[in-house]
Amino acid sequence: MAERGQRLILAFDFGTRRIGVAVGNELLNSARELTPLTARDGIPDWNVVTRLVEEWQPDLFVVGLPLNMDGTESAMSTRARKFGNRLHGRYGKPCEMVDERGSTREAKQIAHAAGHRGNYREESVDGIAAVLILEGWFAHQEGLPGGRSTH
Repeated sequence: MAERGQRLILAFDFGTRRIGVAVGNELLNSARELTPLTARDGIPDWNVVTRLVEEWQPDLFVVGLPLNMDGTESAMSTRARKFGNRLHGRYGKPCEMVDERGSTREAKQIAHAAGHRGNYREESVDGIAAVLILEGWFAHQEGLPGGRSTH
């Protein structure tokens, strides 16, 4: 395991049909989107997840926690926590949950500004949302505003 400040992180934007994925390097505070995972009622193809883990060898997982706007848990946040627990259980890596309120809306704004036509079912913004989740986690680690970790 790499030491704090030098870890490679896989971040996930949990969804029932698609799960956004981003990879990031803590040393560079950089994140980039990867191909989203398809999911069936929130369950990904774990063989695909295993290939991702083998390819990137992350030190840590970060999963977006879709809380209600008032900060309370939602049915989706319960499912996202379950997904995070499964990642930890399957791969033995630590998993941190991060408040992701507003990340999908922000991802849509970024995509729209870049010329996205608005059909999010065909052209998802899940990867952008995963990048935003990871960038928020980086900011929290540095104590910057915008960091929203919920350990």
